[in-house]
Amino acid sequence: MSQFDYDLFVIGAGSGGVRAARTAAATGARVAVAEDRYLGGTCVNVGCVPKKLYSYAAHYHDAFEESAGFGWSLAEAPRFDWATLRDNKITEIKRLNGIYGRLLEGAGVRLINGRAKVLDAHRVEVAGEVLSTEKILVATGGWPWVPDFPGKEHVLDSNRVFDLERFPQRFLVLGGGYIAVEFASIFNGLGSDTHLVYRGELFLRGFDNEVREFTRDEMAKKGVNLHFETNIERIDKEGEVLKVMLTNGEVLEVDAVLAATGRKPNLAGLGLDALGVELNEDGTLRVNERFETSVPSVLALGDIIGGPELTPVALAEAMQMVQAHFGEGSPKPLDYDKIATAVFCHPNIGTVGLSEEAARERCGAIRVYRTDFRPMKHTLSGSEERCLMKLIVEDQSDVVVGAHMVGEEAGEVIQGIAIAVRAGLTKADFDATVGIHPTGAEEFVTLRSISRRYPQ
Repeated sequence: MSQFDYDLFVIGAGSGGVRAARTAAATGARVAVAEDRYLGGTCVNVGCVPKKLYSYAAHYHDAFEESAGFGWSLAEAPRFDWATLRDNKITEIKRLNGIYGRLLEGAGVRLINGRAKVLDAHRVEVAGEVLSTEKILVATGGWPWVPDFPGKEHVLDSNRVFDLERFPQRFLVLGGGYIAVEFASIFNGLGSDTHLVYRGELFLRGFDNEVREFTRDEMAKKGVNLHFETNIERIDKEGEVLKVMLTNGEVLEVDAVLAATGRKPNLAGLGLDALGVELNEDGTLRVNERFETSVPSVLALGDIIGGPELTPVALAEAMQMVQAHFGEGSPKPLDYDKIATAVFCHPNIGTVGLSEEAARERCGAIRVYRTDFRPMKHTLSGSEERCLMKLIVEDQSDVVVGAHMVGEEAGEVIQGIAIAVRAGLTKADFDATVGIHPTGAEEFVTLRSISRRYPQ
C-alpha cells in the first residue's frame, strides 16, 4: 500500500490540470483535483471560448451589410442586444463547466472545491483537509495584470469584460497583444466607437512584421481608432463617463476601458515560496523537461511555466507530463517549435513557424512568397477587406519554415498548413499539391513567384 493518500494531487482544474488528472487516472493513479473558482479555467470561462463566441457575434455586423450585394434586403435595420449575447454565453459556459465535472467524475478523479496550499513536498491543505500525495501538479494558470496609474480602479480586466451590465457605446482597449487586438475588433464589430491605445509603435510584437502592418491597416479600415506610441496617464470618472488622458496630451471620453496588458502567474497563497520553489526572472515557475520544479515532487505546466500561453500547449504538456511520470519509458522532450496559433481579430490572423525576421536570423538565405488580394466573396459584398498569405522558405533546403495568413477563417486554414510545416515539407511539395478551387486557401499551393530574397 502507498504511504500517500494520492499519487497525484492537481491544483487547478483548467485545461492542463483536467487533462493531466484524467490521463493520469487512466493509468491507474489515484488523483485528486482542487479548484477554487471554475472548472475549465481561463479558456472555458474567460478566455478562448467566450471570446470566440463574441467574435462570431461581431462578424454578423459585416454579414448584414455585405448581404445586400448578394440580393438580400432586411425589413428593418438589424439591432444588437448585448444582454442576449451575454446571457446566452453564460448558459453555454455553465454547460461546459458541467461537462468538465462529469469528465473528472467519469475518470475516477476526486474534485475538491477550494484553494489548495502546499504545506511541504508531499502534503497539501484544502477545504479543511490535509492530504498527502506522492506528486503535486501546479496548474493554476495566469491572472490579468493591470498597470498602475491614477484611476486604474475604473479599468476592466479580461476576466470582467464579458459580463458588463450595459453595452459600452464608446470603448477603449489598452494593450498590444492577442487580447487587446481581439477585443478591439469585437467591440468595434458589435457597434462601439472603439479605440486601441498601445505604448509601442505597432501591436502584436513577435509576429511577422508584414502580418502586423497588414492587420493594422485592415483594422483601421474597419473603423478601429489606433493610437500607437502613447499610453494612459490617468483616468477620471465624471458621472458615467471616463475621461482618459493619454501621455501624448490627447483626451478621450469613453464608457469603458479594458486593460489587456498581460497576465501573471496565479501563484498567490499556494505556499510555493515557503517551500523554496525556484522562479524564472519573469515570475513563472522554473521546470525541467519532465515538468519538475526545483522541488522534484512538485510539478508544473501551462501558463505558469513561461512557455506559449495557449490552451493546446497546456494540453500537450499534460500528456507529456503523465507519460514521463506515470507511463512507460521516457518520452521525447516536448517540441515547442512550429506551434500554430491564431488571433481572432477582424480579419483573423493564422500563423505557424518562423516570421520573416526570425527566418533571416536562423536560416540565413530565405525566399519569401506572398500575395494579398480581395477575396472572391467581396467582389459582390462591396467590402474592401483584403487577405494576406505568405510562405517563408529556407533557400538551401527548400523547406517551408513559416506560413502566415491574415483573412477570413485564417485559423482554420493555417491549422491544416501547420501539419505540412511541422512535417518539414518543401516548397516543391506545396507546388505539387493540387488546390481546391475556388477557395482562398488554394493560394498557398499556387504561389509561384518569389516576392523577395534575403540576402538580396
